[in-house]
Amino acid sequence: MKLCKTKLTQTQIIALGFLLMIVAGGLLLMLPISSKSGEWTSFSDALFTSTSATCVTGLIVRDTFRYWSLFGQLVILVLIQIGGLGFMTIATLFSLMLRRKIGLKERELLHESVSTLHIGGIVKLTKRILIGTCLFEGIGAILLSIRFIPQLGIIKGIYNAIFHSVSAFCNAGFDLMGRYEEYSSLTAYAGDPIINITIMVLIVIGGIGFLVWEDVLMHKLKFRKYRLHSKIVLTMTALLVFGGAILFFLFENNKLMADMTMKEKIFSSLFSSVTARTAGFNTIDTAGLSQSSKLLTIILMFIGGSPGSTAGGIKTTTFFVIALYVLSSMRHENGCNIFGRRIEPDAIRRAASVFATNLFLALSVTLVICGIQSFNLVDVLFETFSAIGTVGMSTGITRDLEEISRMLIVFLMYCGRVGSLSFALAFTERKIPSPLQQPVEKITIG
Repeated sequence: MKLCKTKLTQTQIIALGFLLMIVAGGLLLMLPISSKSGEWTSFSDALFTSTSATCVTGLIVRDTFRYWSLFGQLVILVLIQIGGLGFMTIATLFSLMLRRKIGLKERELLHESVSTLHIGGIVKLTKRILIGTCLFEGIGAILLSIRFIPQLGIIKGIYNAIFHSVSAFCNAGFDLMGRYEEYSSLTAYAGDPIINITIMVLIVIGGIGFLVWEDVLMHKLKFRKYRLHSKIVLTMTALLVFGGAILFFLFENNKLMADMTMKEKIFSSLFSSVTARTAGFNTIDTAGLSQSSKLLTIILMFIGGSPGSTAGGIKTTTFFVIALYVLSSMRHENGCNIFGRRIEPDAIRRAASVFATNLFLALSVTLVICGIQSFNLVDVLFETFSAIGTVGMSTGITRDLEEISRMLIVFLMYCGRVGSLSFALAFTERKIPSPLQQPVEKITIG
């Protein structure tokens, strides 16, 4: 057994770790104690829910509040927390609590799991991640309690505040609003400033990445001193959030949001832009969005959050690098240059691979589901891009998916959390590149 373990690469260990968590969570959710009815839950429903929670997606086939018991909800909450931070981060927490020494093997796994630039100082960074997570989720829970305690009482109010704070920070999108209306998410709080601002801030903080946290902690608001990575992430995040909000406002002002007050329109537009960055909550009816807003949401879901964060998608840096490469090529520039630095060629190749792989997977599954079931094409695209981006937003077709379609969505959620490229690499052997190269021959492109 020990020999087999040593042969696994870091990518394979992480992929296997998430798979084992999903299976374990699915088995727990199947138990009668996990459902309010006290009956066994089907393997399909339990596995789908466990995958969605572990991969911090938020797509559901059963309303979280109405179907799952307190035990089932707590299982989902634990899966969200472990899935959001990464199981290696949680394992490191227990090692630190037990005062165990973190070996080189564990440090390499942490480096891969947290997506840091360097392996040096990884344990210190992990400690900061754990402390920061407790701090942000705690503050979020306190703020949400201001609204939930008067409505639900002290015990239920605190529980709901903690659940939604963890779900928002981990970009999971699970909610307990089924007490008001089934599958309603946060639509009852469309104009509530406390709920909207708290949830949005938690989503953004969880989605910008742990490396950016470190830069902000070290250099405060001195943007010039930030790493290139942090500069790109913060620039892209601001552009996507505010640019998306403006477009949502323009698209839905006289349509879905026609009867809202100006305050509700502004909050709804901002929230729709932020939540599409892999969070999965919604304060307006997603199914009622116009075609232009649905397409905008799909684009935002595909891009997602940032590397080394609780968010999914191809990541802001990937999209930025590809856009910069295209622009540089059009200008016939020597390399991709930004903020006084040049992007390394390997980063460009990796960005292109991630972009192409995610797009291929999402479109392939869309094609299969459309061939199996007679859904609207835009709704299926919305579902598949939501799954691979680990977003959790849906136009409502999740509950009507057949068994094969469900398993395909489960596969996309898993690839989205582990990383589609990492998933592919997990099945390929490390080969030493041959020094011999084939002769070059030109072809026509474009």
